[in-house]
Amino acid sequence: MRRTTDKEAKAGLDARLPAIETFANQFPDYEIAIEIPEFTSVCPKTGLPDFGMLVVRYVPRARCLELKSLKDYILSYRNLGIFYENAVNRILEDVVKACRPVRATVVGQFNPRGGIRSVIEARYPRSRRTTS
Repeated sequence: MRRTTDKEAKAGLDARLPAIETFANQFPDYEIAIEIPEFTSVCPKTGLPDFGMLVVRYVPRARCLELKSLKDYILSYRNLGIFYENAVNRILEDVVKACRPVRATVVGQFNPRGGIRSVIEARYPRSRRTTS
């Protein structure tokens, strides 16, 4: 069996993706949940497609995500080699960069592969803990 390399582990993290557009928020203190039931990407190790559902939840501050541009952004993952964990965390970072929310969560529920189902959740603001 082939070992995963650092190159594969970082795959997709610096790929150029379409910008997520925003519009002015009109109301205070509410949550938006966006469900994306047909997320697809490519495993950088095997080259096989990965399928799953994403849920993006955020409390907007001054800006809201524009859905057409979010759809174009998400579709750009279709042929991108990226691990589940990296996809969820990158999406969170790009959402935060686009709209600077009060808080945000991205959850990816990925279809089973080899009898294993993965659920990845990333939250903003990030905790201050670091990995060793």
